[in-house]
Amino acid sequence: MATKKPIEQVERVAIRFAGDSGDGMQLTGTKFTESTALAGNDLSTFPDFPAEIRAPAGSLAGVSGFQIHFASEDIRTPADSPDVLVALNPAALRANIGDLRPNGMLILNSDAFTTKNLGRAGYAEDPLPSLKDRFRVVEVPLTAVNREALKDLKLGTRETDRCKNFFALGLMFWLYNRPIEPTLRWLESKFRGDVLEANTRVVKAGMHFGETTELFPVSFSVPKAKIQPGTYRNITGNTALAWGILGAGIQLGRPAFLGAYPITPASEVLHELARYRHFGVKTLQVEDEMAAISVAIGAAFAGELAVCTTSGPGLILKQEALGLAVMTELPLVVVDVQRAGPSTGMPTKTEQADLLAALYGRNSDSPVPVLAPATPGECFTIMIEAFQLAVKHMTPVVVLSDGYIANSSEPWLIPDIESLPRGEVRHHAEGADFQPYARDPETLARPWAVPGTPGLEHRIGGLESEEGTGNVSYSPENHGRMVALRAEKVARVAHDIAPAEVNGSDRGELLVIGWGGTHGAITSAVNEARAVGKDVSSLHLRHLNPFPSNLGEVLGGFRQVLVAELNCGQLWRLLRAEYLVPAELLSKVEGQPFKVREIRARIDTMLAKGS
Repeated sequence: MATKKPIEQVERVAIRFAGDSGDGMQLTGTKFTESTALAGNDLSTFPDFPAEIRAPAGSLAGVSGFQIHFASEDIRTPADSPDVLVALNPAALRANIGDLRPNGMLILNSDAFTTKNLGRAGYAEDPLPSLKDRFRVVEVPLTAVNREALKDLKLGTRETDRCKNFFALGLMFWLYNRPIEPTLRWLESKFRGDVLEANTRVVKAGMHFGETTELFPVSFSVPKAKIQPGTYRNITGNTALAWGILGAGIQLGRPAFLGAYPITPASEVLHELARYRHFGVKTLQVEDEMAAISVAIGAAFAGELAVCTTSGPGLILKQEALGLAVMTELPLVVVDVQRAGPSTGMPTKTEQADLLAALYGRNSDSPVPVLAPATPGECFTIMIEAFQLAVKHMTPVVVLSDGYIANSSEPWLIPDIESLPRGEVRHHAEGADFQPYARDPETLARPWAVPGTPGLEHRIGGLESEEGTGNVSYSPENHGRMVALRAEKVARVAHDIAPAEVNGSDRGELLVIGWGGTHGAITSAVNEARAVGKDVSSLHLRHLNPFPSNLGEVLGGFRQVLVAELNCGQLWRLLRAEYLVPAELLSKVEGQPFKVREIRARIDTMLAKGS
């Protein structure tokens, strides 16, 4: 009887699955992530895939990857460098080998390293001999063993080979002692017949291969993370956005309506929300971006919680109609899941370059509150907050997510519904004495005068209106008053947002500021530096217009300020203009998130300069 292999305990591991876009790497990574979440580890993921539906097989343009970082302690990023790279072909190897840490484990599908595939990937000769001095190379005849496991099923060669990603998944389940049962249950719910049998068989065969082959002398175990008690689930940013829309409808007691035109990487919000019609939510997929925001404005006019989702190119197309929502003072939420541009750009890659467009991309002075979640889980609460601000202040609100947040995932503590803030809609007595243009003295918001309610008859439109009557007005004095009123109305949103909170000391040598999906990398870099005695703190902004009321005071407490963002310096320009602070910029526009080491290197440089 064979002796069971030893298990070595490690505190954290980062694994990257890479292959052709048709090899199922995103599914493989997702199933490994689900099992890891159920195993009780903290985790962070980074799916990275091409925009082409089916790029040429074996080409660098068609490489799809999925990285997961899991640990027994709190983590915030998918890790700068994977400890393990699973590469299903030479192109996947070439596109990703530069990121694998020195002496990391490289698991290869040796059957794919043919002369033809090496040429497609741009290799003049076999790279494996040179790699064996730098990495722990494990060559697995993945295609052959997968075919052997399925040889008695009535599947063609193509269908059989499509299962090899689940053989690799089973191998990684064994290597890191992940539970297989959740994946088996998912397969039973998804497939029937030989397809179910094939995938079930190969994921088990992958586990057995790991235990019986001499290629792996040990397997590994990552202890459970010590986390706050409660019920958790793995969640992506786009899923959290959809659930946040549902939550806002429940908390505000109003039906929610989503108007959307499909666009990467925001389309999943529409897909997810459409599943919950039983909560009273309505979703409408329309013919273009202008129609999406127009129907949402109509829903807001009719008294529903209206939202439209898009990405950068779509935001630009929506700007004229968004100006209409500003002029008519209707509560509308616009979600922009940012991607790399300009124009079509790189649809599946991340960026943070739509901030100035959200603030100033409309004609004339048309201010709107702008919010940005920092993590996938925060997408849920920020959507509830966005709707509450929109309804309380009767204004459109823009939420800036990004491709990294949208597609990455983390364990999310499911909140107690009673713990969520309840907003309220401003109600007024109906009848002849009601004034639909009377503004709340605290917020300057006019009432939400829903058409069809007796006594709430009023005029509304895109032309400038006279305060107090709603009549069209071309008076210079009235226009000046209305422009100032709309601006002050948005400025007063600052009374309802939390003060800026510093991670670290409130005063010191260096403050690193970021927003959106840079949170994990910035916080990790700053915490690493503080752990070795560096005088550095961080601040992450969730409210970008208006800024938190104490932001100027916080900035004044530090001798140096560094703004790190995935654009050419948009927040950096705003802070320098608003607070006259001589901030420095760390910019990255490569379609990829920051690595922790990139921010840490700049921190060390600035501290050395200041000493």
